[in-house]
Amino acid sequence: MRCPFCGHVEDRVVDSRETQDGQVTRRRRECLGCGRRFTTYERLEEVLPAVVKKDGRREAFDRQKILHGLERACQKRPVSAEQIQALLAAVERQLQESGEKEVPSRVIGEALMARLRELDPVAYVRFASVYRSFEDVGDFMSELAGLAGKKP
Repeated sequence: MRCPFCGHVEDRVVDSRETQDGQVTRRRRECLGCGRRFTTYERLEEVLPAVVKKDGRREAFDRQKILHGLERACQKRPVSAEQIQALLAAVERQLQESGEKEVPSRVIGEALMARLRELDPVAYVRFASVYRSFEDVGDFMSELAGLAGKKP
């Protein structure tokens, strides 16, 4: 690791700790050149599949784009940021475990909606209305009827 202060390439690890449920390792390092300390973080590089859009285009998986959509759907709802992050992490994990190099956007959208439906029905309908491009009130009504039919 190159020292951010003097550029020296040799250092020693002073302390190591795992953070974020063991997903990230935090290391305190001391530069052997200038003696200053700095912190580095190690995390497993996640290789997510490419997303195949409806029109056939391929895009890199964009976590921020999905997170923004989920946050908009959950706006002013009793859903915490941690719950949204956990939902997205679960879908990402599912995609990684699939081992596929390309995944249709439909698969990602359906996985998100299935989890969102359990988390908050109103947020689910909001997300579904954008994802499925509802055209009129009838689309909303049919989705609500399906949602009401699933609940006891």
